[in-house]
Amino acid sequence: MLVLLGSLRPDSTSRRLAEAAVAALPDGVRAEISTLLPSLPHYDQDLDTDTPPAAVRAFREQVAAADALVVATPEFNGSLPGVLKNAIDWTSRPRGAAALAGKPVAVLGASASPKAAQWARADAVRVLQVAGALPLEETVGLASATAALEGGELAEDVRGRVAELMGRLVREPLAA
Repeated sequence: MLVLLGSLRPDSTSRRLAEAAVAALPDGVRAEISTLLPSLPHYDQDLDTDTPPAAVRAFREQVAAADALVVATPEFNGSLPGVLKNAIDWTSRPRGAAALAGKPVAVLGASASPKAAQWARADAVRVLQVAGALPLEETVGLASATAALEGGELAEDVRGRVAELMGRLVREPLAA
């Protein structure tokens, strides 16, 4: 399992939500948070050749090696952040052999607003589908995230929804 973070901040609410998702994974399921997103150049078709930049090659290999992905996104100006969209763009190519193709994905979102990153989550699902991934229909959002995480722990109902989503992410590919 590979986790992609849409926020680069070390103590972001998205990271903390992703860490809760990793903690909720069933026993025996390993997960890694990718640290490669900040090193990716902006997507440029002229760079996307048979020999793309080293960071792109490494990231594509990391995504391709994962059985499934967890995407944790904040909501910036009503959508997903550029760093996450850029990562999706790089792994959606080359067409026909993309690292994202057929990859199951769970989407989580955290925002300071009461809307729980609903637009960022919806945009992430849409972009992932267009890119060839298989995002789960259900997503989990954390509203008023800063306040919700003030004590360091997620509320029990949010932990339950995250655990349920992680269980589905692990089970659904096996059922296909």
